[in-house]
Amino acid sequence: MPAEAETEQDPGRGPGGRPDRSTAPLTGAEGAGPAGPVAGLLLAAGGGRRLGGQPKALLPYRGRPLVENAVRVLREAGCDPVHVVLGASADEVRERADLSGCVVVDNPDWAEGMGSSLRVGLASLAGTGAGAALVSLVDQPGIGARAVARVREAYRSPTSLVAASYDGERGHPVLFGADRWPDIAATATGDRGARVHLKEHAAEVMLVECGDVAAPFDIDTPPDLARLA
Repeated sequence: MPAEAETEQDPGRGPGGRPDRSTAPLTGAEGAGPAGPVAGLLLAAGGGRRLGGQPKALLPYRGRPLVENAVRVLREAGCDPVHVVLGASADEVRERADLSGCVVVDNPDWAEGMGSSLRVGLASLAGTGAGAALVSLVDQPGIGARAVARVREAYRSPTSLVAASYDGERGHPVLFGADRWPDIAATATGDRGARVHLKEHAAEVMLVECGDVAAPFDIDTPPDLARLA
């Protein structure tokens, strides 16, 4: 088994097999944070236009649909609940992927871009008691539970704004405290997602370096599919 796979299966172990409290999944009250739990929000609605119309959620990865890997990563990182936004071929994704235990919501406007999925996902978290949403993308399998856990553990309050960074450059996943959701939803249009909010509040973003444990590549074009092999 590749070393990367072993790392992702046991994110709570440090060098020599010792427990690693900086990356171990937290559950119950321990993982709730200072003002409610951190929910995982997976955006998995893309239709894979540059992949010839293959829905990204259903791309094969280690013998299963890619969306299952993304859900597993969020859970191993301590996110609870986990909400999944589907769009392209949503019915087929439900049939072929094991999304048990997740709250699955449809985005009928998925073709408009990531912003619409982010709005739908944040709306689905309203009333759940979550103090923050940790947003991840289905097509980034190089980002595993260790990186996601680092971002989640940086949560401090409903105003938290946290992002993974790679060699100092902001990337995914991103954590949004619940107090920020209305403003993010109001500005999330097209494929911009939360870029407007992040740009306007750049000085407030806490960057968490993850380049030593994750690779932030996207699966966007046919050559990228080799990364799933």
